[in-house]
Amino acid sequence: MSQTVSRNYSTRELLGRFLPYLFKYKGMLAFDLFCASMTTLCDVALPRIMSRLTNTATTDPAALTVEFVLKLAGIYVVLRLIDAVAYYYMSSKGHIMGVYIETDMRTDAFEHLERLSDSYFANTKIGQIMGRISNDLFDITEFSHHCPEEFFIALIKITISFIILCQANILLTVIIFSCVPLMVIVSFRLNHRFRQATKGQRVQIGELNSQVEDSLLGERVVKAFGAEEYELEKFAAGNAKFRDVKIERYYAMANYSMSTRLFDGLMYSVTIIAGGLFLVNGAINAGDLVAYILYVQTLIATIRRIVEFAEQFQSGITGIERFLEILDTPIDIYDKEGATDLVVTGGDIRFENVTFEYPDDHNTVLTNLNLEIKPGENLALVGESGGGKTTLSSLIPRFYDIKEGRILIDGQNIKDVTLKSLRDNIGIVQQDVYLFSGTVRENIAYGKRDATDEEIEHAAVLAGADKFINELKDGYDSYVGERGIKLSGGQKQRIAIARVFLKNPKILLLDEATSALDNESELLIERSLEKLSVGRTTLTIAHRLTTIQHADRIIVLGKNGIEEEGNHETLLASKGTYYRLWNGIVEE
Repeated sequence: MSQTVSRNYSTRELLGRFLPYLFKYKGMLAFDLFCASMTTLCDVALPRIMSRLTNTATTDPAALTVEFVLKLAGIYVVLRLIDAVAYYYMSSKGHIMGVYIETDMRTDAFEHLERLSDSYFANTKIGQIMGRISNDLFDITEFSHHCPEEFFIALIKITISFIILCQANILLTVIIFSCVPLMVIVSFRLNHRFRQATKGQRVQIGELNSQVEDSLLGERVVKAFGAEEYELEKFAAGNAKFRDVKIERYYAMANYSMSTRLFDGLMYSVTIIAGGLFLVNGAINAGDLVAYILYVQTLIATIRRIVEFAEQFQSGITGIERFLEILDTPIDIYDKEGATDLVVTGGDIRFENVTFEYPDDHNTVLTNLNLEIKPGENLALVGESGGGKTTLSSLIPRFYDIKEGRILIDGQNIKDVTLKSLRDNIGIVQQDVYLFSGTVRENIAYGKRDATDEEIEHAAVLAGADKFINELKDGYDSYVGERGIKLSGGQKQRIAIARVFLKNPKILLLDEATSALDNESELLIERSLEKLSVGRTTLTIAHRLTTIQHADRIIVLGKNGIEEEGNHETLLASKGTYYRLWNGIVEE
C-alpha cells in the first residue's frame, strides 16, 4: 500500500539528498559564494583599520596625518563599494537560484505524485499533500542560497579572526575560542528540539488545511444539515491545536536564542577580564585590544547570525524532509522492465483466476474470478453494492493491481505492457464525474488535447451535450466552475461522455454513465453509446437495469463471484437474482 513515508531522516542525509539539486546550479552557487566572501572584506578589514589608526595615534602621533587618515578611509570606501555590488548579486541571483531549485523539487514531487496509485490518495489528505508541495517548498528558496552563504561567511570570518587574533596574542585567542565548542554542543542539543517542533507545526497546518478544504467543499451538505456550529467547533479545535504546536515551537526557539545570548555575554566577559589583565601586564597594546574587541564583536555577530539563521535553516530542512517523504513513497503500480506497448486488435478481455484485495484493509473483493469479454461485446455488470463491479472495472486500466491471476487484453498480460499504452486504449466514464476548473471546451478536449473545435463539437453532439452547451452564456467557452459546480449533474455527465467520444478508445468502461441523466437525456445517450459501442469492447456497470437490458450479455456479480450470466430475457426467465433486482424485490 502506498502511504507517505514517515521516518526520522538525519540532517546529514537530508543535506546529501538536497545537494544534487543545489549542484545543478553550481556556476551560480560558486559566484554567489565568491560574492559572499567579498562582503566579508569590510567586516574583517575594519578592525585592522581601527587597530592601525589607534596604534599610530598612541605610538607614533607624528605619522597620524590627514593623508594617512584619508588613505585608510579610501580603502574602506572601496571595500564598501565592493560589498554593495557583491550584496546585490547575492540578493538577486542568489534568490533566483533558490527559485530554480524550488521549482525543480516541486516538479519532481508532482511527477512522483502523478505516478502513485489510488490507494495512496485514498489514505492521504489532499490538504497535507498541498502543504508539502507548496508551503514546505517555499522555504527552499531562502534555504538554498542562505545556507551555503551563511556557513561560508561564518567560516571565513571565524578563520580570519582566529589568524589575526593569534598574531596579537595567542593565549588570549585560545581562551576566547575555547568557549565556541561548548556553544556548539549546547546549540546542537537545543536545535534538535527546535527541529522537531518545526516539523510538528508543518504537520498540523496540513491537518488544518485539510479540515478547511473538507468543510468548504462540502458547504452545501453543511448548510443542508445545519451543521455550521459543528464545523466551527471542529475548526476551533484544530486551530487551537495548531496554536499550541506553534507556541511550543517558539518556546524551543526562545531556549535556543537564550543560550546564544548567554554565550555572547560569556565571550565579552572573557575578553574584558583577560584582555584587561593582559593590557595591565603589557602583554598587549591598546590598538590590538581595540582590534581584539572588534574581532570578538564580529565573531559574536557571526555566531548570532548563524543562530538567527537556524530558524530559517530548520524551516528549510523540514521542507526538504517533508519533500523527501513524498519522493520516498513507493510506487505500487509501474511499468515493468521491458514493458511493451499494448496493441489492441479486437479488444478481447480475459480474467484468469483473478483474486483481488484492497491493499489498505486487505478486504478481499474478488476471489478466483474467471471471465472473458469477447471482442466488440457489450457486457453489463449488475449486482448489489459491494459485489465488486466497480473494482473489477478498475483492475483493467490498473488503477489497482491484482493479488493473484492474470488479466489479458488480446492475449497480452496488462502487467507486461506500458501503463500509457494501456490507458490510451481505454475510455472511462465514472459515476462520480470530475470536471476540471476551466471551460466546457477545455474539459471535452481533455480526451484529446490537440483536437480541433470541429472534433470537440462533434463529440458533444454524439454525447447529446451540444444543445445545452449552446444555450450557455458563452457556449463552449463557458466557465464550468471548480469541479463543474456551475453545471447540473446531468450536464457534467454528458460532458464527461463527450470527453470519451473524443478520445475514441478501443475499450469502453462505463460506470453508471447515465446515472445522473433525466429520461430524455438517458435515451439520447443510450443511442449514442450504442453507436460508439459498435466494434468496440464495452463494459457497463449499472444499477438502473433499464439502461443495460439490450446488452449482449449480463453478468450478475455477488459476494461469491459470478452468480448468473446471460441476456436480459434469459435472466428474467431464470427468476434468480437478476429477476429479483429487476422487479425490486427485497431479499429478507
